[in-house]
Amino acid sequence: MLRGTGTLTATGSQCGIHVSQALVVDGCTVDARADGADITDEAVAGVIAGDMAVRGGGRVVAAGAGSGAGVRAYGVYLQDAGLGDGDAGCRLSVDASWLDAAGADGGVACTSGSLVSARFVTPAGGVFGAGSVVDAVGAVAPHVVVEPDVATPPAGETDGRDVPGGGSGEPNGGASPAAGQPGAGPTTDPAVKPAATSPKTNITTKTTVTASSKPKTAAATTATLPKTADNNLIAVSLTLFILGTALLTAVYRC
Repeated sequence: MLRGTGTLTATGSQCGIHVSQALVVDGCTVDARADGADITDEAVAGVIAGDMAVRGGGRVVAAGAGSGAGVRAYGVYLQDAGLGDGDAGCRLSVDASWLDAAGADGGVACTSGSLVSARFVTPAGGVFGAGSVVDAVGAVAPHVVVEPDVATPPAGETDGRDVPGGGSGEPNGGASPAAGQPGAGPTTDPAVKPAATSPKTNITTKTTVTASSKPKTAAATTATLPKTADNNLIAVSLTLFILGTALLTAVYRC
């Protein structure tokens, strides 16, 4: 039995983990792989055991590969191992846990199995066949993925939310305010819109009047003062000139 919260990584040529009877993975994480190096006429698998159980939220990744003559590659290979247990010794059980097994000749080779609070994600419609996990049409699945069945928890949460508090309460509450809002809404909106328009109009008018009045007054004043001063100066100069001429004439005569 492998139990705890740790992680175990095991690799080998024919198998990563080999147990003659039952292998139980309880809560921990296991990564077992076999590369099939120098193996012929044998089954190669990440895990080889009599039967296997994954429980307590355990996680197992198992993979087998090989290119030698007569090599059969599996992710998990469960066999009787000559113990005379028959089907009881070739069983896979997954209880609310994870399993990812892959091999060219089958992801999981077993004669029976069970899933408790878990489900086949791969293959789609997967089931336990006579000697391995097969897909919906009965073909051996080279990749098998089992995950906890999360359909039940979400359904419970949804039911709890939809029961009187979440579903029916909100609609009724929404209807009452909705009925009151239409009456108050239209009355309030018109009042707000004019208020926003008035300030804009007033500001524009004041700015225009102020800008145009001051410049015009200044311009008029400035233009008038120079003209008046020039006229007076000319008149005074002309008078002095006449008086000077008369004076000179009088002196000359004397």
